[in-house]
Amino acid sequence: MKRALITGITGQDGSYLAELLLEKGYEVHGMIRRSSSFNTARIEHLYKDPHDTGAKLFLHYGDITDGVGISNLIRELQPDEIYNLAAQSHVKVSFEMPDFTAQVDALGTIRILEAIRSAKIDTRFYQASTSELFGSTPPPQNEFSNFAPRSPYGAAKLYAYWVVRNYRDAYGIHATNGILFNHESPRRGETFVTRKITMAAARIKLGLQDKLYLGNLDALRDWGYAKEYVESMWLMLQQEKPGDYVVATGEGATVRDFCEVAFSELGLDYKKYIETEERYIRPTEVDALIGDPSKIRKVLGWEAKTHWKELAKIMVNADFELLSDKK
Repeated sequence: MKRALITGITGQDGSYLAELLLEKGYEVHGMIRRSSSFNTARIEHLYKDPHDTGAKLFLHYGDITDGVGISNLIRELQPDEIYNLAAQSHVKVSFEMPDFTAQVDALGTIRILEAIRSAKIDTRFYQASTSELFGSTPPPQNEFSNFAPRSPYGAAKLYAYWVVRNYRDAYGIHATNGILFNHESPRRGETFVTRKITMAAARIKLGLQDKLYLGNLDALRDWGYAKEYVESMWLMLQQEKPGDYVVATGEGATVRDFCEVAFSELGLDYKKYIETEERYIRPTEVDALIGDPSKIRKVLGWEAKTHWKELAKIMVNADFELLSDKK
């Protein structure tokens, strides 16, 4: 039985990845932050008491900013695979919390790599990289495109990208960067623009909300389905040699386009309900991110099945059902 450690297991990607690995027969360990309130809603359906026969999911308190704790956990578990999904992942928030973003997204990665190196264990490491690395570089972006991040988040993730490559070359660690373009789902946090849109559409349809305030409606993004994207993470670590892969649909849409489809699915005209607000505009904007997934399609045989229009409908219908049940 393979053993995997997931940081960020309580997030959108972590919960889908945990499901996938458990289905494949893994023993899955997740690192979670200590909190006085429960923050495990996305994985509660997977959890069993560790005393129960057949339990394969185990949770450990820890934090990506605690190098000693990370080293102790990795040395104790000696996992076959490590997936680093922990991050301060909100781009706009990274302008407000740049120091914290760097501590988590940049230095957090090197803490794990150092723990692997010092423990001298044979493990495979996956780093959740991001399309925000490309920033102002025109699309389509692939593994050879120039990096030009436009936020503290993007800059921190770029540091992490390069230390992964450095530890791979310097110490022979099987370390891989998954450069994932935007990926969404009904499990997406409600402060992220896609979920903010679909929740607002559902609330407006049910008479619970009147307006939706957004930032740049013309930002162009490549949106895929997170549930499918976690399979690409697993595939990367099954390869004999590590590498770096862009994961994307290859199709772009604006925030305005996403609004139109989501609201239309519920019989609403988005133009009647959406207003722009200055406080949601980033100090430096990324205009267009559209990935070129040629490499991952050729090397790993992975291809996105769900594109942005279908994704918008999946999300808004899920939110409408969720809110209808609560109402």
